[in-house]
Amino acid sequence: MEIELIDDQQYLQSEEKQVILDLIQLTADHLGLNHQDEVDVSIVSNDEIQQLNREYRQIDRPTDVLSFALEEVSDEFDLNLSHLLDEEMEVIRHLGDIIISYPRAQEQADDYNHSLKRELGFLAVHGFLHLNGYDHQNPEQEEEMFSLQEKILSDYGLVR
Repeated sequence: MEIELIDDQQYLQSEEKQVILDLIQLTADHLGLNHQDEVDVSIVSNDEIQQLNREYRQIDRPTDVLSFALEEVSDEFDLNLSHLLDEEMEVIRHLGDIIISYPRAQEQADDYNHSLKRELGFLAVHGFLHLNGYDHQNPEQEEEMFSLQEKILSDYGLVR
């Protein structure tokens, strides 16, 4: 997995960067994704994420994580184009962008009484799962997504 981590305000410590990178890779491995697929992760302020939340979701407040998928998953269309490709050729996909509010992650780590590394890891995995078609709009979806999140975080050693 090619991961571009963008932290213009230099919020992240090196350990926090590594947690995010490791967990996205671990999640990609769990999902069986192509190792050449790409994703961007941006660490931003509450003001920046509030602006994005307002613009794209019409919710005028900061949030913890936003995901912007470049490929929408749809049951209506079969977008499997593998029959058009040489078997040796691998398609590289840019899955999208994950935006994480560092100040909001700090607040939530305090609220939930766990480490900032655990909260950043949770948000990275959560955002990455959204990019890959997971959601939590109903109880069944929520159970599937949150169970997978907890398994990945637990496998990595970031428990509550």
